[in-house]
Amino acid sequence: MNELTTSMLIGAGVILLLAVAVVILWLRLTRLHAGHERLLSQLAHADQGQDQTQILRAEIAEVRTAVENIANHVQHLQGRTEELAQQQHSFKDADPQAKLYSRAVKMIELGAPLDEVMRECELPLAEAELLFSLHQKN
Repeated sequence: MNELTTSMLIGAGVILLLAVAVVILWLRLTRLHAGHERLLSQLAHADQGQDQTQILRAEIAEVRTAVENIANHVQHLQGRTEELAQQQHSFKDADPQAKLYSRAVKMIELGAPLDEVMRECELPLAEAELLFSLHQKN
């Protein structure tokens, strides 16, 4: 019986060792599964981040295009404004009467009396009074 008991004890020990090994493997498998789930979650989150990044890049490209279009439009408007200013200046130089009115306005702004403006700029009374009412400082 001694051999039988020894064999049974050895068998029970082997079964116990196998049971402990199964429990240890089960715990490791559970930890690996949890780590796998964490990695899948992080991967999904990273994919969402990449999607957001792509959306933001597309929006930035749209804004950049809009800003470039606005800059081109502003540049065009500045050029047109300069052209109009030159045209206006050339109209002033072309019309001798406009020179007289410009001179009269300057004289009024400097405080010249009505009769002096009329005499120097050869303006009738009504025109001189109109210029005075428009440009005289209060």
